[in-house]
Amino acid sequence: MKGKNRYFRRSHLSEAKCRAIVRYFTHDLPASKIAELSDVSRPTINQLLMKLRIRIAQVCEASSPLSGEIEVDESYFGARRVRGKKGRGAGGKTIVFGILERHGKVYTEIVPDASKKQLQAAIRGKVSLDSIIHSDGWRGYTGLVDMGYKKHFRVHHGKHEFARGNCHINGIESFWSYAKRRLAKFNGVPRKTFHLHLKECEFRFNHRAENLYDRILILLRENPL
Repeated sequence: MKGKNRYFRRSHLSEAKCRAIVRYFTHDLPASKIAELSDVSRPTINQLLMKLRIRIAQVCEASSPLSGEIEVDESYFGARRVRGKKGRGAGGKTIVFGILERHGKVYTEIVPDASKKQLQAAIRGKVSLDSIIHSDGWRGYTGLVDMGYKKHFRVHHGKHEFARGNCHINGIESFWSYAKRRLAKFNGVPRKTFHLHLKECEFRFNHRAENLYDRILILLRENPL
């Protein structure tokens, strides 16, 4: 009789096999390679990884508000820019808003546009009022002090200003670079699952100083799939 699986309750796989799959996942191997190494069918691997990414996304969404020195920025994911299309989000790209707590975690959110209304709503929902915010000169960030935030400093990229002492958004821009490099390995992520892959990037970044394998096993023992 099979032993109880503490990680994937409804899986027909053994607990040892599931641990091996999680380990391959933490090494950021593609599903095809995980299927080959674990001797498990590709559809089964896809199903397990989908469940795991959904759980990771839930954990990210439930994170506490960020505070302290905060960097905010938007980035655009998708195909290369369409010729003749200019401006923020040109060419039908997916717009992602990011908040980074310096020396801490990052939070990402897909937004329909980069308007003041959308960006400030996201900030209000995830940044403590006693925080100091750093942004670029985009007009969507105008009025944060009026919303109650302690201080708001800006660097104006349009004027070729990228840092002024402690005022910069290098941290969140570094995260964008990491996320885009990582997602490029998949040779295109379907729009319907992009949110899950984005949250996986967020989770990996936030736990970069930890043993990711141990972190995920603890997560699954606390709340099995």
